[in-house]
Amino acid sequence: MSLLPDDKKELLKQEFQTKLVDPVKLVMFTQEVECSFCSDTRTLTQEMAELSDKITTEVYDFQKDADKAKELGIDKIPAIAVIGKKEYGVRIYGIPYGYELKTLVDAVTNVSRGKTDLTDKTKEILKDIKTPVHIQVFTTLTCPHCPAAAAIAHKLAIENDNIRADAVDGQEFPMLAQKYAVIGVPKIVLNEKVEFMGAFNEDLFAEHAVLAAYQT
Repeated sequence: MSLLPDDKKELLKQEFQTKLVDPVKLVMFTQEVECSFCSDTRTLTQEMAELSDKITTEVYDFQKDADKAKELGIDKIPAIAVIGKKEYGVRIYGIPYGYELKTLVDAVTNVSRGKTDLTDKTKEILKDIKTPVHIQVFTTLTCPHCPAAAAIAHKLAIENDNIRADAVDGQEFPMLAQKYAVIGVPKIVLNEKVEFMGAFNEDLFAEHAVLAAYQT
């Protein structure tokens, strides 16, 4: 059963045709005894690959392919690593459906370009980050503001090799949401030390990333 309606497929085909530059690989992790949303996530990534010859998929078993999961820093499933001409550290945990489909589309587009539309001011702020920063953006499928927050996090990762950014569905990973006291979304946690909630503009987001880098 297709997860993407035909009219949505046509719109995405047109968008990818005009916006994609370099090939993008969607590396999806599942397991033999599938988790609640693993099967649908795999189907969705495969349907995305059918919309452009610049998108391909690879599917790995989280347990059987543990070395591959470790290589890419995958620690839970379902997971999608969005990889372009280089590995930018762009990750999506949970099925990117509902509003979160835009998170996947934006990630594919930005990784394909290998550069972002972040302002010069934001890029200048990011130059101060010289140690690892791990950004987790907690989302839900029904949150209209979450894709924008996730997109900024992913763009920060594309612009600075020391940053990796995860979009995490808090409803699919309730123990993680409980650990970080997620009572509203989007909630952003950086290096488990700095956190904020809501749709910050990009330069303030970057400044929080710098703060997390210095506090590590």
